[in-house]
Amino acid sequence: MAAGGGVKLSLGELAEHIGAELRGDGDRMVERLASLPRAVAGEVSFLSSARYRMHLAATRASAVILAPRFSHVCPVDALMMENPYLGYARAAAALNPQPQRAGGTHPTAWVSEEARVHASAWVGPQAVVEGGASVAAGVFVGPGCTVGAGVSVGEGCRLVANVTLCHGVRLGRRVQVHPGAVIGADGFGLAEDQGRWVKILQLGAVDIGDDVEIGANTTVDRGALENTIIECGVKLDNQVQVGHNCKIGAHTAIAGATGIAGSVSIGKRCRIGGGVGINGHIEIADDVHITGRSVVAQSISQPGVYSSGVPLQETRAWRRNYLRFCRLDELARRLGRLEKNST
Repeated sequence: MAAGGGVKLSLGELAEHIGAELRGDGDRMVERLASLPRAVAGEVSFLSSARYRMHLAATRASAVILAPRFSHVCPVDALMMENPYLGYARAAAALNPQPQRAGGTHPTAWVSEEARVHASAWVGPQAVVEGGASVAAGVFVGPGCTVGAGVSVGEGCRLVANVTLCHGVRLGRRVQVHPGAVIGADGFGLAEDQGRWVKILQLGAVDIGDDVEIGANTTVDRGALENTIIECGVKLDNQVQVGHNCKIGAHTAIAGATGIAGSVSIGKRCRIGGGVGINGHIEIADDVHITGRSVVAQSISQPGVYSSGVPLQETRAWRRNYLRFCRLDELARRLGRLEKNST
């Protein structure tokens, strides 16, 4: 299925946009992206994995973005670069530019007289901008969003719809927040008093850097005393939970349904798979890759790839292995006694 189709570009223009070397007709016009087996004339496809090479010979695309090593078997014009997937991302943006909306406030929105909203910003239907908030140039505040008291939204940010920015949150430039995300809700801070829980006021805020993307229904809690910090270029998928006082380093990417407890420090350029659970008060070094469904219970001090958990097995085999697992402690003690007696 073809995707997009916002503008037409020549292959020469597209090659310049994505940083590729063109082999073919630079004047040929394209306007959409499509998969290799479905692409037709006027569309661009890409080959980023050798497993899809079988579809290359029969493609009807006008051009294919691919690595130079595959160019000799490409039957159509080629846009050659070492990272075709990056080329696909750049091509999607070039062919589908975001529509520019004129500034203004929808009649059903409410903007406090004490808020500062740049004339080029758009505040959509049923949105609320509270007192002391600052909304910079080119910001899009979508329908149903709440920009709380004292919030700062940097230039070019996009709050898609039903986003809540609680009081004191700061967004850098070009931050994109998807529907249902909540940034700056109270962290899970409780003190026990003879079997009852007493709420600890969460007095910090959330500080988000430039070019961050936050997925749908993701939550980033405010700090208890100091701010929760999301550095520049971080990408959070849908339904990620970031606890209070966490720090996530620049250009780290975290996949969906990951839960991060409070006071966790994650380094730069980390990649964390879906469904990972990270215990509180630990540190993770730069350039760490954690595979999906892992449980991180201790700090990680060295870069590398880390995993935990048990892959799927047939039920009977899993039950047998689980019974063996339950006996590991007993077997370890027996082995220890045998080694001691043999010396």
